[in-house]
Amino acid sequence: MRPTPPVPSRRLAATLLAAGLALLCTGPVAAQEAAYPSKPITIVVGYPPGGSTDLMGRLVGAELSTRLGQPVVIENLGGAGGTIGAQKVAAAVPDGYTLLVGASNELAIAKLVAKSVKYSPSNFTPIGLIGSQPLVLVAATATGVKNANDFTQLVKKNPGKFSYGSSGVGTALHLAGEMVKEQAGLFMTHIPYRGVAPLTNDLVGNNLEFGVFVLSSGLPHIKAGKVVALGTTAAKRAPATPDIPALAEFPQFKNVNIESWFALMGPANLPQPVLTRLKKALSDTLQSPDFRQKMAAAGSGVASPDVNLAQFWREEIAKYTKIVQFAKIEE
Repeated sequence: MRPTPPVPSRRLAATLLAAGLALLCTGPVAAQEAAYPSKPITIVVGYPPGGSTDLMGRLVGAELSTRLGQPVVIENLGGAGGTIGAQKVAAAVPDGYTLLVGASNELAIAKLVAKSVKYSPSNFTPIGLIGSQPLVLVAATATGVKNANDFTQLVKKNPGKFSYGSSGVGTALHLAGEMVKEQAGLFMTHIPYRGVAPLTNDLVGNNLEFGVFVLSSGLPHIKAGKVVALGTTAAKRAPATPDIPALAEFPQFKNVNIESWFALMGPANLPQPVLTRLKKALSDTLQSPDFRQKMAAAGSGVASPDVNLAQFWREEIAKYTKIVQFAKIEE
């Protein structure tokens, strides 16, 4: 007689059943990832239409739509300095259909100054750096200040007398102002405004002595002679404004180097096939002459596709942490 085959143990049977179910479940998921994208993609921008981050979102969205073959919809979710939009993406399903075009404000600064911000870098999948834009330190015309040396001398002779404005507490503009103060040992009062419009009104109306703009926001007023450009905040002069010196050209500001940067992010745990497809589409976008021309027209530099966004992000947070601690910034 042939021996009777052994009956599988319950544990073995359970293992085989689980393996079968796993194959059934992963098959459709893998197929969906391979077919990505199969429907429209939403890019969340944490600001109202018309600002620099919104412009980045729309430029990138149009390029991704062409390269991925699906519509890309921009969802403006303004409020709390971009953090509401960032929080939405951090909590989204990681399927590649909800992405964020975010700025340094909400991605690297907000959590350092506001306890209400609950997300952190671990809640996102970095896809790629898009580009950056320098900030610009300006003076109201009534100050009589013409350059960074005039500015330094005037403020040093009158400690505590003058104020500078930014678009809000904990913004890149605010941190740039504090970096300028720290570098040259200046004593000035920070005036936080609720956005760029009221800041502009007070500077143009000579109700405020100094201020910090994103270059694209300040340039029209500089060209019109309504405010005086003292210097940009990147390490070198901006290609869009070669006639405006970088603050770093002046010895007292030699270490000033801060920009507003923009990046494409997804929720944490984006599937690798989806991430690979998005990275390729963004890399091709950054190398597109048409895209680069549009970015230059907006006063922005384009990032290299080779930038390691995760590493860059960590370095930026470390830099901002030092400024926040120096200025004791807290919301």
